Amino acid sequence: MEGLDKNIFKQIFYDHWEAFKKFQPCFERPHYNETIQKMLDCGDPEKMGFVQYRCCHCGEIRRITFTCKSCFCLSCAKVYTDRWADFIGRRLLPGVTYRHVVLTMPEFLRTWFFRDPTLLSPFMRAGHACLKDILHTCAGVKLDMGNIIVLQTAGRSGHYNPHLHILMTAGGLDPREQWKSISYIPYEMMHKKWQYHLLKMLRNNVSDPDIEKDIDRAWRDYAKGFVPSVIMICRWS
Repeated sequence: MEGLDKNIFKQIFYDHWEAFKKFQPCFERPHYNETIQKMLDCGDPEKMGFVQYRCCHCGEIRRITFTCKSCFCLSCAKVYTDRWADFIGRRLLPGVTYRHVVLTMPEFLRTWFFRDPTLLSPFMRAGHACLKDILHTCAGVKLDMGNIIVLQTAGRSGHYNPHLHILMTAGGLDPREQWKSISYIPYEMMHKKWQYHLLKMLRNNVSDPDIEKDIDRAWRDYAKGFVPSVIMICRWS
């Protein structure tokens, strides 16, 4: 069934990718075309190359085609996802409670990230700084927290929507290296903190003076701050 799903997925792009780009010209960019082409060529020995083995006893020859290693490819992404889940599982701390936080932004700010993808790196750092600031405010002292940040640049509908999924510890180590749990975070404060850190990051990293108009708009239209989401609280054992 997996192979059938992959073939259908590829066929959709074979048949409709060029037409889709005419309907959505923002996707007519080299990095999109390269990613799609890698996925389409995955498993093709003429495009990707291959390695061939021959059994010294029976003479049987086996050819193994190179894969694209792209996260957009159904086959390769499955391997990547399994490795990533194992990687995360080995780094979570037993007995520690974690929160899953999603940090988003208003739609009118996304254009800046689309124009300049280098903003995505400071965007992730702003998410980390925001959560450290929140825990500091809640605890009254600076805490050495742990988090895993995953950047996504599209939402479920496929539209460009950069946002952060963060798995954060519900507390951290204080200056005396004693664990301090934070069981409650005021959402109103979280909204304002995230708004402050995101807009500060944009002001520091965007040289275009027009950014000030969007920053002013963000403060004006979102008087209560940007709304992050705390999806779940889990305890790792």
